[in-house]
Amino acid sequence: MTTPRLVAFDLDDTLAPSKSPIDDRIARQLLALAETVEVAIISGGNEEQFRSQVISRLGDADATLLARIHLMPTCGTRYLHHDGVEFALVYAHDLSAAQKTAALTALEEEAQRLDIWETETWGPILEDRGSQITFSALGQRAPHDAKKAWDPDGSKRIALRDAVAPRVPDLEVRAGGSTSIDITRAGIDKAYGMAELVARTGIPLADMLFYGDRLDEGGNDYPVKAMGVPSIAVEGWEDTADHLDALLLALRASEAV
Repeated sequence: MTTPRLVAFDLDDTLAPSKSPIDDRIARQLLALAETVEVAIISGGNEEQFRSQVISRLGDADATLLARIHLMPTCGTRYLHHDGVEFALVYAHDLSAAQKTAALTALEEEAQRLDIWETETWGPILEDRGSQITFSALGQRAPHDAKKAWDPDGSKRIALRDAVAPRVPDLEVRAGGSTSIDITRAGIDKAYGMAELVARTGIPLADMLFYGDRLDEGGNDYPVKAMGVPSIAVEGWEDTADHLDALLLALRASEAV
């Protein structure tokens, strides 16, 4: 597809290294895209990460452009949209206290049993993100290289996911990033967030384009591809930026016709 009406992205390892701010090049490209199409970012990351990784990097861009950028933390269980002054929270589908307790307990106990509960970490292993509970094996602030080395074939995350899921049957348990497990309400994944975008923008899935680094079956971006959204697999933010240079040229050429 060369003329999508909405372009959506994963965040970590697609628009930026994990937990890191987007580069100036990506920030400029997102704003340039917003001049022509709707833009969305959907990730398992929490609202604070979106504010530090993305919003803080958009500067004092025109409010009209910012209103065309849709931010969906925790796989779309939260939605931030610019109200003319700031990116405000539109909705949050939070877990109940009982669901959070069950998820946190299952994650810690099963990680201990599987001998993958690390004792030397960069910050807390477990995080309550309101609408999502996240396990980060090396802590929330672990360096990129350490995270990549911890579970290169995904076997540790898959084992933990499979052990935890039966203990919280009313919740969705997914392998997230390179060291993480995400738990949300049942049926919540990135496809849920994309369906919310359809409802809020009126743009059909066939007119969207998605970029992600884990579009392989079993990856946390795969649900977007599986629901029929045209998708492009990338390997890091630099690869995404190169793709966006080509897309922006195509969009400008289309407008000129």
